[in-house]
Amino acid sequence: MPEAIGIDHIYISVSDLARAEPFYDQVLVVALGFRKNTFALSGDPHIQYFNRHFGFVLRPARSAVPHDSYAPGLHHFCLGVDSVEDVHAVADQLRAAGIAASAARLYPEYAPDYCATFFSDPDGIRLEVTNYRQERRDRHDRWPPA
Repeated sequence: MPEAIGIDHIYISVSDLARAEPFYDQVLVVALGFRKNTFALSGDPHIQYFNRHFGFVLRPARSAVPHDSYAPGLHHFCLGVDSVEDVHAVADQLRAAGIAASAARLYPEYAPDYCATFFSDPDGIRLEVTNYRQERRDRHDRWPPA
């Protein structure tokens, strides 16, 4: 049976590309080292952020309905970094850029070594950055489970 090996790409519809682009530039390019390009698809401008693992694409929304994290659909999107120190560095960098990211801290109610920062994009899409926890490392290194 084929196995999914990761997320290839995700598309986010935004109400205003000109407003979303500087936000995602700070988050994905400056804080997390993604690369960026632009393209048009069916006449719509798109902004693509990518690293060696996956792509994150912004496209213009076609309706003005505000995002609701608790309606059916995307609740939040979590990006992973290698270490607790990396989470702290990203949170500090985002706050220095004027993004209202929470202070990075441990969330032992999720896992003993779960560290995260939380913030929202200009349309209210919730984002998180967390560390590569031991449970995830073990799952990766010891797959399939016994």
